[in-house]
Amino acid sequence: MNDKDFTEIFEKTNALMYGHFILSSGLRSDAYFQCAKVLQYPEYLTMFGEILSNHFKSYSVDKVISPALGGIVLGTEVGRQLGVKTIFCERIDQNMKLRRGFTIKEGEKILIIEDVLSTGGSLKEVMKLVNHHRGTICGIGIIVDRSSSEIDLHEEFFSVTKQVANIFSPEDIPDSLKNIPLTKPGSKNIDV
Repeated sequence: MNDKDFTEIFEKTNALMYGHFILSSGLRSDAYFQCAKVLQYPEYLTMFGEILSNHFKSYSVDKVISPALGGIVLGTEVGRQLGVKTIFCERIDQNMKLRRGFTIKEGEKILIIEDVLSTGGSLKEVMKLVNHHRGTICGIGIIVDRSSSEIDLHEEFFSVTKQVANIFSPEDIPDSLKNIPLTKPGSKNIDV
């Protein structure tokens, strides 16, 4: 499959939306990938999990971690296919933390799984958390790399597909977006 094939899957499942979106970073975009919409279909969850688990199966992964909320379903599927424990971290008081009795032991080989990469902020927070617990990050896997520039996260970074989505600062919104209501995915239209 190629990037165009994946775009068709995202559009068919309404996982790729067009409009005027505010990203978690505060930046704006004319397209948004809501991977939860594609992952609700078992065949696509299995397919994306298989692509990621096949890529990392020789890495001797001990545990998979994903950031809540977007990466949990995919991370669990990748962990299931690799036959390893799967945990997730949550943002508490502006920081990613382990809760619910989840642990990372010193030296454990940790695979980070996330659905979408835009600016890399969430992934960097998860990396910081793993390093804090003295785990060893053996790789980072995502479905969609929609970043507008190269983001150096880890030497063992893998994305299923690279998709183009324009990203703008709030001060540099093009005229074509100015009259489209601003939406924060997962919520109703918001006033800015």
